[in-house]
Amino acid sequence: MKIRLILAAALLASSALAAPPLTTVQDVLYKADGTRFNGTVTISWTSFQAIDNSAIATQSTTVRVVDGNLRVQLVPTTNSTPPVYYTARYNSDGRVQFQETWSVPSSAQPVRLRDVRVASTGSSTAAADTGGSGGSSGGAVQESSVVGLIADLGARPTKGAGYAAGRVAVVDALGALESATGDAGDCMHVDGSSGPCASSAPSFVDADTLTGIVDGSNTSFSLSATPNPASSLAVYRNGMLETAGVDFTASGAGIHFLAVSTPQPGDTLLASYRLSGGGSGGAASLYPSPQVLCSGTGAATNVATFASMGTCSIAGGILAPGNRVEIHFDLEHQGAAGGFTFEVLWAGTTVVARSAAVGDILVSGRAEAAIETGGAQLSQQSWGTLLPLAAGVAKSTDAYSSDLTIDFQGEMAQAGDTLTLRGYSVVRLP
Repeated sequence: MKIRLILAAALLASSALAAPPLTTVQDVLYKADGTRFNGTVTISWTSFQAIDNSAIATQSTTVRVVDGNLRVQLVPTTNSTPPVYYTARYNSDGRVQFQETWSVPSSAQPVRLRDVRVASTGSSTAAADTGGSGGSSGGAVQESSVVGLIADLGARPTKGAGYAAGRVAVVDALGALESATGDAGDCMHVDGSSGPCASSAPSFVDADTLTGIVDGSNTSFSLSATPNPASSLAVYRNGMLETAGVDFTASGAGIHFLAVSTPQPGDTLLASYRLSGGGSGGAASLYPSPQVLCSGTGAATNVATFASMGTCSIAGGILAPGNRVEIHFDLEHQGAAGGFTFEVLWAGTTVVARSAAVGDILVSGRAEAAIETGGAQLSQQSWGTLLPLAAGVAKSTDAYSSDLTIDFQGEMAQAGDTLTLRGYSVVRLP
């Protein structure tokens, strides 16, 4: 019995004498002028309990730094109870140079100062740094120093040209925040449009029987009303959903079946679709106010071949039939060697093309594009210092369902002169 008691007492004594785990902090310190730091580092802490339940009392220790070499062993605090930090004060030339805060992790291998430093709210004067480490903990934190911050800031929505305080915010097709327009009593739709609340709710037509003779040869039928939007139309033949463009085409309230899908005697033809709010037949406008798509100053050219001085790319889905795009531009000619030629291109269609004389110092122009289902009708007018006013119209079949580019180009008649695009704007009108 005595032997057991002696062994138990010995085990308790060895457990009580066991030192807590330590992490070695080791690094080389330099001054800003490249010389090595010499002095002392006073490290202080408050009471805490180590991971092995060792009780660590409030205390401090001073470590000498000779020729930049710092080495100290400390109890880890990243897993302590409560979580605490070490305060390190650097002393050199008889005064405290700066201080920083440490959080020491558990590690079997030596760690460097950059592994234990944490941000400090206090200010300090950085008198030394470690080779390859992050520098003093005081001072402002740069955006580039925070991992992922710049990318996160870039992903935020930005204010559009139509943004105004105190209004409902909507997101336009470019991802910018715009302010909703309309009267104070209007209702907002999920697509960003607004309108009177009494007529804002859409109505539906279900199981509408197509009007027309089903005799195996007739392919033209009609609906009771015009679908709005047209994409809401669903046509069923004997309960089977027909495919638009493959089995039939639609125009307003008219349905035309293709030859391969001609209805046969006995077939049942039904349709379901939506109507605009209140049955008015008018579609809500997604962007009910003017929208600046592009604006700014352009570049200059001095070559004898056409070169771009500025472009505006309109993303697919922004333009819709019924929209109008206004284009304004201003050019300045420097030099007296010869004249110049300028053009404005709407995708692959030339909107403006004129040649100016050497005396035309300033030139201005305006163009409009009336968006249609299959393209746009273009109109333009331009004039200059000597250049007389001229106008014209053209037709474009360039698709706007994908990206469409407006290009401002210039060509010099003689080398030595310069043509500069001083400013341009592209505005979409609903």
